[in-house]
Amino acid sequence: MRLVVVALAVILVGCGDDAAGGDPTALSVTVVAEGFDGPTQIGHDGRGGYVLAELNGGEGDGTGRVLHLESIDAEPSVLVDGLLTPTGVAVDGDLLWIMERRTLSVASLDDPSDRRIVLDDLAFNGRSEGTISAVDGGGILFDTSGRRDGGDLADGSGRLFFLAGPDADPEEFAVGFKHAYAHAPLGDVRWLVTEVSDGRLDDVRPPDELTIVERGDDFGYPRCIGDRVPVAETGGTAAECVTGPPSLALFEAQATPTGVVVAPWDDETALVALWVRGEIVAVPVEPGDEPHDPAVVVDTIERPQHLLVDGDRVLVTDHESGRILALEAG
Repeated sequence: MRLVVVALAVILVGCGDDAAGGDPTALSVTVVAEGFDGPTQIGHDGRGGYVLAELNGGEGDGTGRVLHLESIDAEPSVLVDGLLTPTGVAVDGDLLWIMERRTLSVASLDDPSDRRIVLDDLAFNGRSEGTISAVDGGGILFDTSGRRDGGDLADGSGRLFFLAGPDADPEEFAVGFKHAYAHAPLGDVRWLVTEVSDGRLDDVRPPDELTIVERGDDFGYPRCIGDRVPVAETGGTAAECVTGPPSLALFEAQATPTGVVVAPWDDETALVALWVRGEIVAVPVEPGDEPHDPAVVVDTIERPQHLLVDGDRVLVTDHESGRILALEAG
């Protein structure tokens, strides 16, 4: 696998009137590594390097891997292989955490041969869970994707969990999601979380969302969708749904927001990767009277999946092309 650094054309983009500042921003998009097979999440190893999960084949082939890169343009080494749809990877201290289709495991970063399963048979939507976020101060945040059981969620599904360590019990952090796929800290107690929906409720496809989440929040799915909209077929009511947190931004159905960060060059703006649309959009991080309209800032990446703040830049995994790209302010 040969990795290269290739500078692409500088893309001039306008954040639109609703984005932070409302002024055009110049973003450069640079290929910093390539040659991967279906990369999903990338994370820091805490030592100046990176860990990267990739499918390394089809989604259900069981050939997924976690790779280690001592620098972003270094030749990768294989830490763990034989994984089933690895969508999440994170390092917390000296622990390497991996999320597969519905299994959370942990290993020593220095010797991943000791990997053990921490949680298995996690509730899920029939396809996969999402990413893993290391929490400042220790522990991780992860989600179980949601599955309906009549007018309610199936037991254990559609939830964000905090896990303090391998021998701790998972703690419910927030509930009422279809799929809280990606997360980014917003200060000490709030998190930016993307909501990936699917299917139909009241014969419409629910929109995808960007939300702000605090411990104990209930977003109401499947009785409430979008920006606190009640669903008649599941028994949702306006009185019930209005008590839930509002949406920070709405995306069209099936846009599939798989990555989110706060832009390192503008702490008032979030960047969100829309996998299906092949776009990265900007959203103000503070709520308005109504959900913000996302502004497209990059539309040249085939399948942007995960976003990672890396100093003054943002790394993007492109699931389709097998590349890692860097976004930087002009």
